[in-house]
Amino acid sequence: MVEIILRTLKPSDKTQIALLANNKKIWDNVRDAFGHPYTEKNAEEFIQRQAKSDTEDVFAIDCQGELCGLIGLILQNDIYRKSAEIGYWIGEPFWGKGIVTKAIELITIYAFDKLILIRIFAGVFEYNVASMRVLEKNGFQKEGIAKKAVFKNGEFWDEHRYGLLSPQTATR
Repeated sequence: MVEIILRTLKPSDKTQIALLANNKKIWDNVRDAFGHPYTEKNAEEFIQRQAKSDTEDVFAIDCQGELCGLIGLILQNDIYRKSAEIGYWIGEPFWGKGIVTKAIELITIYAFDKLILIRIFAGVFEYNVASMRVLEKNGFQKEGIAKKAVFKNGEFWDEHRYGLLSPQTATR
């Protein structure tokens, strides 16, 4: 198995992020705010925003010393303050190698042990079966399907909602 770590974003990551993120296949599976085409300027602005954010916790997915994608948590507020939404993407050259599965495992440990969250959730577009599989491999359970909740590429799509409870909460 290859070594995967999650690390803080660095300004020097902008070139690799832009290189990997400027891919319509990735954009097809993320929110429109991600942007396409994706440039070094987009990456630089994203890294700067993340450095100042107190509501998002985003990490580089590092595989054997090479940035191969990003993974993060959007911390919720008010009555949902012990929950976070997980989001991730990985560059196409790294698909199918188990990297995202391991990255999700690492960020869930971080979320439950360091941030003391009790719930992580994700929304996945109906056609992104690979993303559903990696969540399920990490113990996420499908909680429901929001019919035609997503408007992407000029079409309406179902959103599959997944959730995972911390081990302490799940046993109560």
